[in-house]
Amino acid sequence: MSERTENGTIRIVGTAHVSADSVREVESVIRDEHPDVVAVELDEGRYRRLTGDTDDPDPEALLESTTSVRLILHWVLSYVQAQLGDQFDIEPGSELLKAVETADEIGTDIALVDRDIRVTVQRFWSQMTIREKLRLAGGLLLGFADTRTVGLVLGLFIGITLGPIVGLFGGNFGVTDPLLTRVAASGLLALAVGTVLYTVGKAIFDHRTVVTASLTGGVSIGLLAGAGLGIADGTVTAYLPPMLLHGIGSLLIGLSAGLVVGVLGGLVAERLGLSGIDIDEADEFVAADLTDTDVVQTMLTEFRELCPNGARALIDERDAYIAYQLVALRDSGLDVVAVLGAGHRGGVEQYLSNPATLPPHETLVGTSRGPSVPVKKIAGALISVAFVASFVLLAMAGVDDAYLLEVFVAWFLVNGVFAAGMAYLAGACWTAALTGGAVAWLTSVNPVLAPGWFVGYVELRRTPVDVADFDALNELLSGDDGLSDIRSKVASVPLLRLLAIVALTNVGSIVASVLFVAYLLPLFAGDLGGVDAVSRLLFEGLRNGADILWRSLTSA
Repeated sequence: MSERTENGTIRIVGTAHVSADSVREVESVIRDEHPDVVAVELDEGRYRRLTGDTDDPDPEALLESTTSVRLILHWVLSYVQAQLGDQFDIEPGSELLKAVETADEIGTDIALVDRDIRVTVQRFWSQMTIREKLRLAGGLLLGFADTRTVGLVLGLFIGITLGPIVGLFGGNFGVTDPLLTRVAASGLLALAVGTVLYTVGKAIFDHRTVVTASLTGGVSIGLLAGAGLGIADGTVTAYLPPMLLHGIGSLLIGLSAGLVVGVLGGLVAERLGLSGIDIDEADEFVAADLTDTDVVQTMLTEFRELCPNGARALIDERDAYIAYQLVALRDSGLDVVAVLGAGHRGGVEQYLSNPATLPPHETLVGTSRGPSVPVKKIAGALISVAFVASFVLLAMAGVDDAYLLEVFVAWFLVNGVFAAGMAYLAGACWTAALTGGAVAWLTSVNPVLAPGWFVGYVELRRTPVDVADFDALNELLSGDDGLSDIRSKVASVPLLRLLAIVALTNVGSIVASVLFVAYLLPLFAGDLGGVDAVSRLLFEGLRNGADILWRSLTSA
C-alpha cells in the first residue's frame, strides 16, 4: 500500500519476521522506490541489538520485579521467534536488518518508528488484569510443555495447598496422628534410600538412569517397608518431635493427592487433545501465510480474545505510535518506505488514511502508573506493624517472654532454612544463600521486600550478566538434551541463573510462611489454649496498653 498526500508518500511493506520472501521483497521495494527515508519497526534498543551493538543490562535493575518480568517476556518472544526461524531456516528479523542494510547501501536515511520495547512491555504487563495474566501464563505453559508436565506442576501446587488443610482438618476425616507418623516415616525412609542409591549409582550409571533408579527404589521401599510394615515408625518417633512428624505427614499426603490429581488430569487432557501448540509444528505453515491478511487477522483476533488489555498495549497503541511517526515524516514532504510486521499493517493504514482518529500522543508514551495511593506499600507497612504489635500485645497480656522468643526463633528458622535452601539449590553461593536466609523472616512480614533481592545483590558481585545469555538458553532448549541435562547447563547461563536464584529464594520464603502459619502457629497457639485464647490475650494486651498509656497521660 502507498499513502499519498500533497506533501509526501508512504509505502508500507507488511512482512513476516521469519520469512525469506519478506527479505527479498523489502530489498526489492527499497531499491525500486529509492525513498527519502526507510522507516523500520524498531526502537533504539532493538536496532542496536539487531546490528550487534548491545549493552549489558543494569545488574541492579535485574532484581526489580518489573525488569525481571520484562526480561522473561522478552526471552519468551525471542525463543518463539528463534524456533520459527529454525523451521523456516532464517534469522528472525532478517527483513528489518535487510531494510537497514539496503538503506545504507543506497544512501537513504533510516527512521526508527517503534515505541521503546521497555515501555511497551511495562504497559503490556501493567494493563492486563489478573485473569489475563493467568490465562497468558497458562497458554505459555501449555505451549512450552506437554500436558503431563503441566499436570505435574499443577499437582505440586495443589499438594502444597492441600497439605496444610490436611494438617489442620484431617482429624475430622479420619487422618489420625498415628497415620501421619506412618506417612512421615515412610517418606523419610524413601528419601534416605533414594539418597543412598543416588550417591552409589552416580559413579556407575549416567545421570538419567541413576535418577530414575533412585526415585523408583526410594518410593518402592518407602511404600512397602515404611507404609506397609511400619519399620521406620519407631526410629522417627525416637528422634523427631511429634509436631514435625505431624507437619511432614500431612504435607506428604497433600503432595501425593495433588500429584495424582495433576498427573491424571494431564493424561486426560493429552488424551482429549488439549495439549498446547508444539512449536515444531511450525513447519506445517507456509511462511507466506504469515503475511496473508486473513491469517494475520485471525491470529490477532485470537490474541485479543485471550488478552484484550494486553493486546491494546502490544498492538493497538504501537499501531498509533508508529502512525504518528509516519504521519510526521509524510507531512515533512518525505517519501517513505515503511517496513512493518504484517500484524501492524492494517491498524497503521487506517490511521494514515484518517490521522484525525489518532489518540492523543501523550496516552501512548510513558509507563503505566499504578493507583495514586501506594496500596502495596501501605499493606506492607500494616502487616509489619501487625506482626510487631502481636508480640507486644501478648507480652503486655502477661505471656512469658521465653515463649514469645521461641515463636520468633521458629519463625526466623523456618523462613531462613527454606529461603537459604532454595537459593543454594538454585545455584547461589553460601554467602548469598545465608544472606537471603537471614533476612527472610523480615521480608515475609513486608510484601514490599523480597529475600531474593538481597541474595541477588550478593550474587551480582561474582556473576556478570549479558542479555545475549537468552540466545544461549534458546540453543539449550532447541537441542535434544533431556530436562536434567538442560537444567545442569542452565547454570552456565549467568542471566538465567541469577533470575532463577532470585525467584526460587522468594518461592522458598513464601512456602515457609504458608507452612508456618498453617502448621506451627496453630500448635504454638495450642500452648496458650487455642486460637480463641490468643485472641482474648491480644485484646487483654490492648486494654493493658491503653491503661498504661492513660495513666501516663493523666499523671503527667
